[in-house]
Amino acid sequence: MSSAATVLKPEPAPILACTISRDVANFDLLIEDMEAEMGESWGDLNFQDAVLFLNQPEAAQLRFVAIAVDNEDEADLKRISGIISAAKEHAVHVILIAEEISPTALHQLLRLGADDFVPYPLPERALHDAIERLGKAPAPAADQPIALHDPAHAKPKFKATGGKDAVILPVHGLAGGTGATTFAVNLAWELANIDKKNPPRVCLLDFDFQYGSASTYLDLPRREAVFELLSDTSQIDADSFSQALTTFNDRLHVLTAPADMLPLDIVTSDDIARLLDLAQANFDFVVIDMPSTVVSWTETVLSHAHVYFALLELDMRSAQNALRMIRALKSEGLAAEKLRFVLNRAPRFTDLTGKSRVRRLAESLDIAIEVQLPDGGRQITQANDHGLPLAETAAKAPLRKEIQKLAKSLYDLNRAAEAGRS
Repeated sequence: MSSAATVLKPEPAPILACTISRDVANFDLLIEDMEAEMGESWGDLNFQDAVLFLNQPEAAQLRFVAIAVDNEDEADLKRISGIISAAKEHAVHVILIAEEISPTALHQLLRLGADDFVPYPLPERALHDAIERLGKAPAPAADQPIALHDPAHAKPKFKATGGKDAVILPVHGLAGGTGATTFAVNLAWELANIDKKNPPRVCLLDFDFQYGSASTYLDLPRREAVFELLSDTSQIDADSFSQALTTFNDRLHVLTAPADMLPLDIVTSDDIARLLDLAQANFDFVVIDMPSTVVSWTETVLSHAHVYFALLELDMRSAQNALRMIRALKSEGLAAEKLRFVLNRAPRFTDLTGKSRVRRLAESLDIAIEVQLPDGGRQITQANDHGLPLAETAAKAPLRKEIQKLAKSLYDLNRAAEAGRS
């Protein structure tokens, strides 16, 4: 009887993953996703027991640990850092789950060797995708942490074959803090994902050589190759241009701002023209994050642009700067008609007073405000600090939906134009 019971008793499932947190009950969505992904093959540890368990023989089968932290854990970063180091010593992958922690703390933990990062609350399928990426990656060697976005893993996979004719879409903030970079980054990402079966090839160029933050908003490294590219554009070709790019999630190609602050006149109009010609020949869409300052080569970008987005807010400084911009372009005989004004943090539909102010602003400037973006609030700050587009962190946010709608209209117009040419 005893022998038969022993034979029929099922073997316990091996522990292949663990969550590590102060209290996993604070991360109920993580519990649900871990159960969906790992079944019974996972366990939970608190910070006190994590290192002890990692040193036990039972931890030999671990594939990864998911370390979940929030803003209350920032005072305990030393202990959490020790857990990451212990995991790496035992060749265990680390996924960092973070909710509302400061960018400084987040970057400190990532530098220690976290292999992937997922914001909390967990976006749909985010944990699944992170686990899949770990499955494709080699196991980390002890004491050799893999950076989240190692430049060696971020090189573009496409070959610069030419033959394209990209739509050029510069984005220019008419005042500081109007959200131009957020708009440019998310527009580029939406365009890159607009067609799942046949996605267009999209490039994001950060031309703010002093304060450009597109790399921050996508958590990409700033590469020395960018400075070399800008220093002597007369020698560049399609291959050297592609080598200066980095990729985000194998879909969006990005020319980041240089690592060091550079004068905006480090490049000439001819330099910018060469870069735009190369980008246009190798991509379907090129989104450009422009500096808010108007420089000598702004005219070159404007002349290449199909649509030139100018972002403003519902305030006096934006109105005055928009008026200055329009006057400057018209006085030089430049194509002011390419400007498309985008109002960020627009009043809500029910705010009749705000709607009236928008109408008076447009009438006083004699412009059409064609796109109105809602205030994204704290979700925008969190997405930017986490280095992820809104589609990855707040897919249902009204701001994301408006940008997605704009991307769809641009994509459809371009397809219609291509069909007309053929």
